[in-house]
Amino acid sequence: MRIRFWGVRGSIASPGPATAGVGGNTSCVEVSCENERFILDAGTGLRGLGDAMLAQSSRPAMEATLLLSHVHWDHIQGLPFFGPAYAPDMKLRIVGGKNGKMGLRETLARQMTDPVFPVRHDELRASISIEEVQAGDSFRVNDATVRAAKGNHPNGVLAYRIECGGRSVVYATDTEHFAGTDPQLLELARGADVLIYDSQYTDDEYRTSRMGWGHSTYVAGAELAKAAGVAQYILFHHDPRRNDDQVLELEARARELFEGSVAAREGMEITLDRA
Repeated sequence: MRIRFWGVRGSIASPGPATAGVGGNTSCVEVSCENERFILDAGTGLRGLGDAMLAQSSRPAMEATLLLSHVHWDHIQGLPFFGPAYAPDMKLRIVGGKNGKMGLRETLARQMTDPVFPVRHDELRASISIEEVQAGDSFRVNDATVRAAKGNHPNGVLAYRIECGGRSVVYATDTEHFAGTDPQLLELARGADVLIYDSQYTDDEYRTSRMGWGHSTYVAGAELAKAAGVAQYILFHHDPRRNDDQVLELEARARELFEGSVAAREGMEITLDRA
């Protein structure tokens, strides 16, 4: 299993010299295993992933499963700029949860309508299927298994666990921990090799002004990682106002609580050998 980070910021893209080391693109993580490609969220980091896919020499027909945690802008804005979506040899399966307002297909189409975007969703040339799942659902993609669980975020959010080749990664972003470790995420993450967890705030930021905003802290992430017995905890969804040095400071603080803590950076790769 190979995990690559293409976008690690939350809320809004934050490019510039102060964030260049960690990266300024919003949420997008690629997971490859047994010839399957999963894409976790379609933030602005998706553009770079698409360019890399198109640049592969002698590439075969492209195929991917895009797992959307939810449909807030910072998690879907990359889709209109995803080059393979315009390629007729691309097969894209989009999976996401219900938002309680409109269907997933309509939601994604609305961001690609006149006058805010010049290309309609139904003009994309790729073969695109769109499916809605809910917390508790599990499905297979050839040799891989995907399981969804409920997170805590305004308008709803899903966390995912991908298991393949005896390895597992859990993606739980845009979720709030509230008074303690979320039992649903604890069950989802139990024994995972890698936990990618929303770590946008410090404890002080969360307690003083950000409760109810749908995000968590590195302290809660470390506690979840320890309770679930995961091997590695990845701090993710960095606050757009936090510069590189500040992100690294949170990484160091997290390591004091859980040794296997690493702050996500654009371009970072994790390779897990078959178990």
